[in-house]
Amino acid sequence: MTTREKPWHGVMVATALPLRDDLTVDHDAYGEHCRWLVDSGCDGVVPNGSLGEYQTLTPEERAGVVETAVAAVGGDRVMPGIAAYGALEARRWAEQARDAGCRAVMLLPPNAYRADERAVLAHYREVAAAGVPVIAYNNPIDTKVDLTPRLLATLYAEGLIVGVKEFTGDVRRAYEIAELAPGLDVLIGSDDVLLEVALAGAVGWVAGYPNALPASTVELYRAAVAGDLETALPLYRSLHALLRWDSKTEFVQAIKLSMDIAGRRGGPCRPPRRPLTAEQEAAVRAATEKALAEGLR
Repeated sequence: MTTREKPWHGVMVATALPLRDDLTVDHDAYGEHCRWLVDSGCDGVVPNGSLGEYQTLTPEERAGVVETAVAAVGGDRVMPGIAAYGALEARRWAEQARDAGCRAVMLLPPNAYRADERAVLAHYREVAAAGVPVIAYNNPIDTKVDLTPRLLATLYAEGLIVGVKEFTGDVRRAYEIAELAPGLDVLIGSDDVLLEVALAGAVGWVAGYPNALPASTVELYRAAVAGDLETALPLYRSLHALLRWDSKTEFVQAIKLSMDIAGRRGGPCRPPRRPLTAEQEAAVRAATEKALAEGLR
């Protein structure tokens, strides 16, 4: 396996974590899932993100998930989420990822409270000291802390981050980031604005729905970043009823259900997440079955 120069580029799948019926982690299924994603054309995996239910994992489980992914696909294809309430804990997760062989990590800002700019800077300085490239993750919907283009430019100028997963859904930010921080890599953060942010210059996608349909979503991404609208637009229209679930509160349950329907092991979620309502399940099932019937995989 060749070493990738910038392992955060391309389609990096925010992996769902297969759980057994007793809600224990199925490491064998997870390792197989990571291999299948890469074999299907994805560039790598992002364990321990929100889609991987990291908030519900014990420290031992969380470390084990990273180790399983690295054993399955190699450290240069694994970019763990290292979010934590405290900067010191986040740094320890960065060090664990580094020591496991990972060559990049993804980090939310402080999320225990509405942190100000000084706290955000201190947070990223602490974690950057671990010596592994950091992709910032901007998700003000959940964290209540907004990594604005101006703040991202400050983080980048200080050498604390190499890229950002932009989850606001505001495509305009990609252009402003490029103006204020030339060289800072923008990664698509929301599946349902993939085409728009790709056309704005994104170099990667921290992706949800490739968990269920990797081949077709990778084809969509490659066409979008190449500006091949003749290929990308029909795929985008066919997939969008599913892609928009990535931005909904029930995104983990929805993507796991689509995995189950597509023949993958999604399985249950840990509390406090609850199963989809009958109406939600019907919508996800119909959209997934329609995509499969159209030959999307």
